[in-house]
Amino acid sequence: MLSMKADIQRYTLTYILIASNSVVYLFSALLSQSLSDMDMQVLVNMGALFGPYTVLKSEWWRLLTAMFLHGGMTHLLMNMFSLYIVGRGAEMYFDTKSYLSIYFFAGIIGGLVSLYMHPVSVGVGASGAIFGVFGALAGFFLAHRDKIASHSKAFMKDFGVIIAINLVIGLSIPSIDVSAHIGGLVVGFIGGFVLSKDPKWILVYNTMMILLIMVFVSYLPDHYAQILF
Repeated sequence: MLSMKADIQRYTLTYILIASNSVVYLFSALLSQSLSDMDMQVLVNMGALFGPYTVLKSEWWRLLTAMFLHGGMTHLLMNMFSLYIVGRGAEMYFDTKSYLSIYFFAGIIGGLVSLYMHPVSVGVGASGAIFGVFGALAGFFLAHRDKIASHSKAFMKDFGVIIAINLVIGLSIPSIDVSAHIGGLVVGFIGGFVLSKDPKWILVYNTMMILLIMVFVSYLPDHYAQILF
């Protein structure tokens, strides 16, 4: 019990994110009247990514809410296990502001990439954000590869586990989009590399990500008008 309490105290952010996703899942399960599989319409009503609503109706808030929704118990458990692995590592190497910036920007921009690639699909999940945290760790290890070579092997082992988990998720759950994973990974990698060099660069990183979001938001409506009408 004491070790669990100490673990929660040490990795508070990661446990808060896991708890938040779990609570939202229980609420969606209640509305779906199923603990194992979520009703797609319930997910859309709760804020899943859906191009016609998100882009054409300017419901951009879905980029945030979709990060906390999951398509089923398998989806949730695999994502939370991945977050448990990478999140604890991120809390060791990054400060709170860096961790949260990387997590949420990776999730949001991953969602925007998903909207570009799949205009009429319903998308949910924390995968983009989790891949962002994983990318941040890769960026950290690259930035400090000379000093922490002994940790590289353990990191590659975690890499293999997470890739395998997400391959299973991607193949078994239709609402998962690999493009969001890639978008999140790139955003996280950039953040991890830059912020591990100097956390004071967070304002520059945040500004870059906000500008990128604005580019997507201004471009997507015209893109949708061309391909859907």
